Amino acid sequence: QLEESGGGSVQAGGSLRLTCTATRSTYSNYCMAWFRQAPGKEREGVAGIDCDDIAVYAGPVKGRFTISKDNAKNTVSLQMNNLKPEDTAMYYCAAGCRYLNTWLSEGSYLYWGQGTQVTVSS
Repeated sequence: QLEESGGGSVQAGGSLRLTCTATRSTYSNYCMAWFRQAPGKEREGVAGIDCDDIAVYAGPVKGRFTISKDNAKNTVSLQMNNLKPEDTAMYYCAAGCRYLNTWLSEGSYLYWGQGTQVTVSS
């Protein structure tokens, strides 16, 4: 019900755009988010967005990443600029969160994608 695309390898300072395509039922009326998990680390929230296009970001990505939605295509995108080696991780799309103020809690989400790898070299 969620499919990520757009991952890849890039040098530090570069940009990537991730896209999550959802089914209509998965996309509608829920907040959605991007999480990431680096090797040996716990999965962490990166950015979330609700039905009213209100966006929230984790501290390490503020000012560099932008989350957005395209309601016509049922997609949520994550534009990542000025990438750093510490951004290297598997990135996951999540959907089904009812309230944006719970966006950091993995248990808030009903649906998860399979993930897309982002690798940033120094």
